[in-house]
Amino acid sequence: MNPRNRIRLIGGAVIVVIALGLIGASRSGTQVSQNALPKAVLSVTTVKPQQLRWPVTLTASGSIVAWQEAIIGAETGGLRITALYADVGATVRRGQLLAELASDAVQADVRRYEAAVASAKASLVSAKANADRARIVKGSGAISDQQVTEYLAAEQTAQAAVDLAEAQLAAQKVTLSQTRIVAIDDGVVISRSALLGQVVSSGSELYRVQRQGRLEWQAEVDAKQLGKIKTGANVALTLPSGKALQGTVRLAAPTLSTSTGRANVFVTLPAGATAGMFASGIIEAGQQQSVLAVPEATVVLRDGLSYVYEISADKKAIRHKVGIGQHRDGLVEITDGVSAGMRLAASGGAFLADGDQVSVAKEVQ
Repeated sequence: MNPRNRIRLIGGAVIVVIALGLIGASRSGTQVSQNALPKAVLSVTTVKPQQLRWPVTLTASGSIVAWQEAIIGAETGGLRITALYADVGATVRRGQLLAELASDAVQADVRRYEAAVASAKASLVSAKANADRARIVKGSGAISDQQVTEYLAAEQTAQAAVDLAEAQLAAQKVTLSQTRIVAIDDGVVISRSALLGQVVSSGSELYRVQRQGRLEWQAEVDAKQLGKIKTGANVALTLPSGKALQGTVRLAAPTLSTSTGRANVFVTLPAGATAGMFASGIIEAGQQQSVLAVPEATVVLRDGLSYVYEISADKKAIRHKVGIGQHRDGLVEITDGVSAGMRLAASGGAFLADGDQVSVAKEVQ
């Protein structure tokens, strides 16, 4: 090989080696630079547990039912329904007309008894006149004592006939009034079994009304809980829709069921619920007690356990398993696992792991 070409070849190889070395150095420097970057941190808001006074509460569940139901039925039988004026869901007032029965035959009987009363009164007038004359001439010998007695007895018989006819007329007027089916109390119609053209029998149910539109929650409690519940206690109820209602205890059953060993607590509710719903609630059952509480978002649930994250002085997350008590107004009671002075992650806990470095965006007092 030509010496000049050999020198050129060696020079080119040296240049390639130098270039490769420079590239390697550049990559190594980049790797060192990347390793030197700090680990990304999560920004959190911290909060300290609050020492609060909460009432002692009991958790229960049960059905929402009508406070009372009123059955509206037919008081007379053998008559046909000629008109219906209310349907299910209608709000009715006491005395409001709900249905009418055929009244033609009843009205005819009323007129017949009115005529009977008039006839009996006419007979009474005649008998009374005879009795008055008999009283005047009694003992004078004009008529015998037997005749006097007969006149006086005839007066009493005529009076009794009038009384009977008037009683029969009054009874028939009552029957006439019973052809008008009216509401016996204010409320909401919850069922209607009456059908147009139906011939009713005495006592058959036509309507069922939820009295005064009032509802109550019938919570089931055990013997231990029952002894703690007092009339007038406040109740926080949660409906299946998530809506919250406030009620008060109207009555706690005085006895337990022999079959279930449980008792009902009757809680008066405001409007907003529907009969037939099943709901859970919290009943205040005692004096206030001191609790340690944190916002509900502070507690992280994992694998069926509850955790909170303490933020240390060097801004590291420290995980603590905690016990959970009652919930109230967006707060949750912590029964064990934390102390009052700890700083806890109030948000972002679901993204934290034990030992993570964090930055504190805000401290909530």
